[in-house]
Formats: sequence, structure tokens, C-alpha cells
Amino acid sequence: MAIEIIVFSGATHRPSKTTTLLQALASECKKIPEGGFNISTFDLLDVGLEFGAAINRDELSSKARAIIDAVEIADGLIVGSPVYKGAYSGLFKHFFDFVDPLALLRKPVCLAACGGGHRHALVVEQFLRPLFGFFGALTVPTSVYAADSDFHQYRLCESGVTERVAQAAFEFTHLVRSQF
Repeated sequence: MAIEIIVFSGATHRPSKTTTLLQALASECKKIPEGGFNISTFDLLDVGLEFGAAINRDELSSKARAIIDAVEIADGLIVGSPVYKGAYSGLFKHFFDFVDPLALLRKPVCLAACGGGHRHALVVEQFLRPLFGFFGALTVPTSVYAADSDFHQYRLCESGVTERVAQAAFEFTHLVRSQF
């Protein structure tokens, strides 16, 4: 039985450093022995930016509802947002406003964020971790933050960040596997 992992990026453009970071986490998860992960990646462009005008799930497109459903039934999540004005994006938060409050209970979640500089490094701890704490999700201890300077042509190039990616993926993989 394959373990379903959803990667969800708060990115609103492609290419995206945030999505690149999340895909690096997913790639590390695939390297860890025991395999069996089925990983799907989505971003806000997949949901459709028109979802920003929706007030309830009935107003969402079928594609947006399908992605929310995938997040709710996944065995684990790798999520991240670009940093806007010192926090996750409003559209990222709006997406999770549609997620059933009990759907992420005890679900393993790996957290990441990208920002213009290192002064935003605590966004994961100050904003993302409390958001997923509300849901009762099991966030892995190691989170990953990357600044623009940690990338070269949309590839991670800073060794400290790649080490955190490997550590977070290790923790996430073992937490997901412990659920089965």
C-alpha cells in the first residue's frame, strides 16, 4: 500500500523558490529506505486564484475542492509558503480556512517557508507551526526556511539549508511510517 503524501505550496507563480524547497523535501523523502510514497504536488495556481473570492466550499471550483480533499485524506503533508510582510501569504491561509478542522488531526506535517532575507527565518515557528497546531497536526521538529540567497537559478545551493532539508525529511518520513 502506497503512503499518500501531498506537497502544498503557497506559491502564486512558477517557477517558485517555495515550490523548489518543498520538492527538495519530497525528493529527500523518496531517498529514505523503505519507499512506498506516492507524492503529489500542488500550489495555489493549481487551486485557481479565483478561490480567493470564495466564502464557503460550495463556491469553490471542482478542482479546488479536489485539492482540498486530497490534503484532507493524505497520510502526510509537506507544506510551505512564501513570506509576505513577515507571515505566510493570505491566500495560503485562505486555502487552509477551507480544510475541515478535524481532517489534519494527528497527521504528520513538514513545514517550510521562503523569504527574501534571513530576517524572516522565524515565520515557520511564529505562523506556520501555530496554524497546524490549531488542526492538531503532528509537525516535525525540524522546519526549513530558505532565503533568496540560498538559491541559484531556482536550485538550493546553501549547505546549511540542504542539511535541514535532509533532517526534516528524515523526521517526516519516520513520523509518517510510525502511523502505519
